[in-house]
Amino acid sequence: MLRILCVRFSSIGDVLLTTPLLRALKRRHPDAEVYFVTKSAMAPLVLENPNLIDVIALEPGERITDLARRLRALGATDGLDLHGSLRSTALRWLVPCRWSGYSKRKFARTVLISTKINVYGKHVPVPERYFEAARALDLAPDGRPPEFFLAPAARERIARWLSDRGLEGRAFAALAPGAAHATKRWPIHHWQTLAEQLRRMDYALVALGGPDDRELASTLGSSVINAAGEFSLQETGACLARAAVLVSGDTGVMHMATGVGTPVVALFGPTVEPFGFFPYSSRATVVEGDLDCRPCSAMGTEHCPLGHHRCLRDIMPDHVAAAVQRLVA
Repeated sequence: MLRILCVRFSSIGDVLLTTPLLRALKRRHPDAEVYFVTKSAMAPLVLENPNLIDVIALEPGERITDLARRLRALGATDGLDLHGSLRSTALRWLVPCRWSGYSKRKFARTVLISTKINVYGKHVPVPERYFEAARALDLAPDGRPPEFFLAPAARERIARWLSDRGLEGRAFAALAPGAAHATKRWPIHHWQTLAEQLRRMDYALVALGGPDDRELASTLGSSVINAAGEFSLQETGACLARAAVLVSGDTGVMHMATGVGTPVVALFGPTVEPFGFFPYSSRATVVEGDLDCRPCSAMGTEHCPLGHHRCLRDIMPDHVAAAVQRLVA
């Protein structure tokens, strides 16, 4: 019997983008036991996934040798390294089984950032790159989006939360203004203008994100209910599942929305499509500018290298509101 370890320690988007591979594993090898190995903070993203036997979580402060000891006890036949980090490389040494990985295209990414010359060749989104780690298992992507499965308790908590705020049965737009790095954040005055435009389009408005995004979300205006930092990962997914649309930057929340089937308008600035992280969904629109200085980094930085941040500053709220209207019509 196949007993497969799928290893991806972080982060939100990267973990969710592995789920098309998990779906393909279950379809092609229905009797296989598939285990997902990740950080405990990321475990809620896959705990409810029916394509898995179990989720093995690396606990805070736990040594990789202790995690490896737990994994060896499973007697895995195959290990899919979907991370390519020092930790996952250590597991490849410490847990005996047939291991394989995938290419992160680091050389092509570096060339594109430094010279703006695209040497990627055929465009392959990250969810499909993960399939390179499963060559020996005879898998192929089905083109369908990621899947974020939700527990009943998360859905029930959000149903109560929406009801308490008079949003039960009302169309609302979710806004995710935050990002780990400043150059991935759309200017706050654009968010404020967009919020007013969406309100005039008869949307209620809910801001989502992590605790670090709460202060930023509080500046969006009085018409926006600030839920940033209030929900767990599962609850955030449940809230997104009830939203009519999400407007977001290049963040994990964007992938959470595609995972629950919510339409997404995504704003991309310093990062570009060849990197592979555009929304993996047909119900998504990417808004981006055509600037010679893009891309300037792989994950965003604290300051625009040229000092102007035009990649996001030049994206006007009118354009984004129109994208929402087209997508949700």
